[in-house]
Amino acid sequence: MSRRSWSFSSVRLRTKRTSEDETSDGFRRRDRLFSSVRENRRRPKGSEGDGADPSTDKPRGNEMHQGMFPPGEDDEDKGAMKRLSTMWTSFRGKISRDRVPKEPDSPLSSELAPVEEKPRDQRYTSGQFFFEYLVVVSLKKTKSGVYEPQITYQFPKKDGMVRFQKEEEEKTLKAITLFCFPEGINWAPLTEYCSETFSFVLTEIDGSRRNGYCRRLLPHGNGARPPEAYCIISKVACFGLFSKIFDEVEKRRQKSMAMIYPFMQSLREAPFPAPGNTVNIKSFIPESGTEIISLTRPIDSWLEHVDFRVLFRCLTDEEVLQVFAATVLERRIIFIAEELGTLSQVIHAVTVLLYPFIWQHTLISIVPEILIDVVMAPTPYLLGVQKRLADQVTDQGDLLAVDLSEGRKQTFIRDNGDEDSILPHKLKEEILQALKSRNENATLEELNRVVPEAFLPFFVKTVGHFSKYIVRNGPGQPGQFQKRNFYKALESKSTRHFVKKFVETQMFDLFIQEAEQRPTNQNGFFEQKIAEYQRKVREKTKKH
Repeated sequence: MSRRSWSFSSVRLRTKRTSEDETSDGFRRRDRLFSSVRENRRRPKGSEGDGADPSTDKPRGNEMHQGMFPPGEDDEDKGAMKRLSTMWTSFRGKISRDRVPKEPDSPLSSELAPVEEKPRDQRYTSGQFFFEYLVVVSLKKTKSGVYEPQITYQFPKKDGMVRFQKEEEEKTLKAITLFCFPEGINWAPLTEYCSETFSFVLTEIDGSRRNGYCRRLLPHGNGARPPEAYCIISKVACFGLFSKIFDEVEKRRQKSMAMIYPFMQSLREAPFPAPGNTVNIKSFIPESGTEIISLTRPIDSWLEHVDFRVLFRCLTDEEVLQVFAATVLERRIIFIAEELGTLSQVIHAVTVLLYPFIWQHTLISIVPEILIDVVMAPTPYLLGVQKRLADQVTDQGDLLAVDLSEGRKQTFIRDNGDEDSILPHKLKEEILQALKSRNENATLEELNRVVPEAFLPFFVKTVGHFSKYIVRNGPGQPGQFQKRNFYKALESKSTRHFVKKFVETQMFDLFIQEAEQRPTNQNGFFEQKIAEYQRKVREKTKKH
């Protein structure tokens, strides 16, 4: 396959923030983190508010509903959408050209069967259900003697599709097979295989996203056989919850494929619980009778898609800080590991460290071999690549390549040389000291407490004064951010130097755009932490 340059363009989605889970505010936006293709629309340089005429700015239009463009988007966005559509079409076309799979026995069909609406209940998240469908992806031997991933089971079955809809759906399902088996056709029957669970994201051309949760394992049987993958497609980001669902699916699969259907049917009809609440699923198993499976969503819903243990097991605290520094400045970063679960968990953990900011560029937690040319993109990205492909991705310039595999000779295969000096020294030391407060074998719950407490104060101290530099013409009016005055207000020279670079990133730009449109009395979790910090500073000043 010849290597060629990729031009990535996409449209930054701006989803209306709901009032639900107000205590976690911006953390709820983590559901929008994982995107395969994204592009940025920058504001004109003269729009910071320090002397520029506000009337010359482009319309912000910071709210997007269901991935559709609001009326009045400019031609630049339409062009970006056209380029994004072209890229995705090229990707889908490549699947069709390079892989000609045997047609599944049962036709892939249309829209999901409607789910009966249930009365609104505070225990449930309105409009959210557990999943769209479950597929089983098996490796089938072709006439040429290679093993190719194909969908052998799908629930629920679909029907009633017109030809165009069916073709589009089949292309999407073929894309799912790529992410379930990103190694391609390099497979052979096995007698032993350690099961692994990982996740990925499918981003459609309209910007809508669906999470893919995958568990690969060796199916029940005797003798050598290829592994298979269970994949659940859902709009919900909750890795821990779906791992438990996979445990139940796997238990039923060992008895019979038919046992999966009633459990998944009950699950699909159940509403997704609100943070801290539980939904009970009834399921009958022969020889065991009716079982009640309780699925509880964590109270800290913003951390339910991440496991910090993997990140801190693979990297030292100092190495995590270097990765964090490169991510904050939106650089090109590739993570390399042998295990798919390691790649997806580490990348998701790194993006959570950015709170209250959101990674705005390309993010593919596991890059299928057929799409390895994505590493040539000149724009920022976070990519997960399997170890065997490392030689194909580390020959790029201006890149941070992080080896996560055990027994590695060095962690940073490629770097820019300045990662250790990006963050202000004093603040970096404060993060390291906070991280040392955890136990050596810290539990997931402990890490979920310690890690945010270590990283969040960094943003509180560097950009926590942002609201003072959003000027409004009157109550209820949109604000105008005074960027130059904002970073010049910092007394520390090293902090000012960092912030001057950080304000040019897309994640900060989107954050400020939302803050400009948000009512002044609407404060979320980050604003609460800022207020706490400022109160402590005032109290300390009074004592002296």
